[in-house]
Amino acid sequence: MKILHLDSNHPLLLNQLNELGFTNDKDYTSSKDEIESKIDPYDGIVIRSRFTIDKQFLDKATSLKFIGRVGAGLENIDCDYATEKGVHLISAPEGNRNAVGEHALGMLLSLFNKLNKADNEIRNGKWLREENRGIELDGKTVGIIGYGNMGKSFAKKLKGFDVDVLCYDIQSNVDDENCKQVSLEEIQENADVLSLHTPQTSLTTNMINTTFINQFKKPFWLLNTARGKSVVTKDLVEALQKGKILGAGLDVLEYEKASFENLFTTEMPKAFKYLIQSENVILSPHVAGWTVESNQKLAQTIVDKIKQKFC
Repeated sequence: MKILHLDSNHPLLLNQLNELGFTNDKDYTSSKDEIESKIDPYDGIVIRSRFTIDKQFLDKATSLKFIGRVGAGLENIDCDYATEKGVHLISAPEGNRNAVGEHALGMLLSLFNKLNKADNEIRNGKWLREENRGIELDGKTVGIIGYGNMGKSFAKKLKGFDVDVLCYDIQSNVDDENCKQVSLEEIQENADVLSLHTPQTSLTTNMINTTFINQFKKPFWLLNTARGKSVVTKDLVEALQKGKILGAGLDVLEYEKASFENLFTTEMPKAFKYLIQSENVILSPHVAGWTVESNQKLAQTIVDKIKQKFC
């Protein structure tokens, strides 16, 4: 079987697939059109987020048997059409779930203890103790929307704290010893913290908007290590200004391009300007699942799943 690798990954992925007898070619630079012109002999492709695998691409890939996506989500692939054509879809949420859970917890503790703000002040010669008095996580209620690999990982990280952890998921009976599954309304009634761990779908796009936020009984803290388009940024900013949201940790942004190569190609939106000036907002460049360890684990997961299916 011939595999075309469209993004660079940990070397073990290529090395182990070679050892298993697969023929591996690399093309990290050609345009989508150029790839489409030569894709027909390949049995598999391995990709991160370089471009969208749409109907046109799949129709050109006449020999394709599988797509390996070195990451958690498959939103850059037309999954329904791929399945219709008999293409096996492989993702690797097991590979970076621990990293995402740790990153979410790190963001939350940094927000509660004003670590970024205090660090910046000290670097600028300010020693403000009372202004940087933090709050504790113990006694809070944490709501998680999306209780798959990532949500479960975050809940597990919270196990050492005296917190109530509630989750909402469209699937039933997903809760475990770390979390109680409840209705969305119960999360909105009780949560002090809301953490998103959902894929990008029609249900989750623009999910966190003014209407949704105003349904929370208490002001709350928002974490998003999932997908940027789940949060309407201007509505988040309005909620921060009104105190409906107390602070936010955002690893992903509504403005992200699918390739992740750059953030803005035009003028910076007004809402984003507010976020980068806010002391109660922490931003990171879609790296929650992007650790030294996850780089290796993601690649290994893809190899293992290809081996299981095709060897």
